[in-house]
Amino acid sequence: MTYTVGLLHPGSMGSAFGIQLRARGHTVLWCPDGRSDTTRRRAEHAGLEPAVLPELISRCDVVLSLCPPTAAEKVAAQVADLGMLDASRIYVEANAAAPPRVHRIADSLAPMPVIDAAVVGSPSVGGKTPTLYLSGPSKQADRIVELFAGTGVRTHVLGASIGQASALKLSYSSYQKVSRVLAAVAYGAAESYGVADELLVIAAKRSRSYLVETDYIPKTAARAWRWGPELEDAAALLADVGLPDSLMHAAAATLARWDGNRDEPLDIAQALETLRGERDLDDQS
Repeated sequence: MTYTVGLLHPGSMGSAFGIQLRARGHTVLWCPDGRSDTTRRRAEHAGLEPAVLPELISRCDVVLSLCPPTAAEKVAAQVADLGMLDASRIYVEANAAAPPRVHRIADSLAPMPVIDAAVVGSPSVGGKTPTLYLSGPSKQADRIVELFAGTGVRTHVLGASIGQASALKLSYSSYQKVSRVLAAVAYGAAESYGVADELLVIAAKRSRSYLVETDYIPKTAARAWRWGPELEDAAALLADVGLPDSLMHAAAATLARWDGNRDEPLDIAQALETLRGERDLDDQS
């Protein structure tokens, strides 16, 4: 079965999705109103068909929103304002938006069903295969799986609750993107003191992501009383060489939530409860 997809808007990820969908015989529309010359060239290169927004919505089976996260609600509002919100179409909210924003978008578009979606990975060019995680009504999620079948975009349904896909995306990107920022400031500090090469040698010895080592969370809690002051010194180092120190201060403040757990044998659930402020010190054991 082929679909007509309305793509809002063809950035680098959106245009790559458009190319994949067109290769499977689907029609992909885009709205050029107010878009930049760069976006227009990208859409033309992807072979997307231009259409004004009312025409795009009236013709499409699926509306795929892939835009900057800050514009997600505005884009959805533009669709809602048209008043063409029947249940025959599916709106795929595929931006890195927090679950409450996705819920607001879904409410604003009712009765049009909304699928919460999240893209993890690079655009599907050069053999790369991003994954599109989906959550929301199962019937509509299955149609999105069918839409991308045979393309370079993998799909994975997480469940029927809106918010699951967006939570997964932001949980992952919070680690991924902040790690990149930390890498920049750490390298900058080492480079300022002429020890950057040695830092890279140390880093190269580790090939596994800290994110998968969840069993280390209680150990972090137990050692927070020592790590916090060390990070404050790291903040002083960064400031001394003209680098931002706010991330170090923020990390030290986060560790301070575990100050009452000095050398305490917690499990993961207990450590996270304390991090959330859900455990009173008098109840800790």
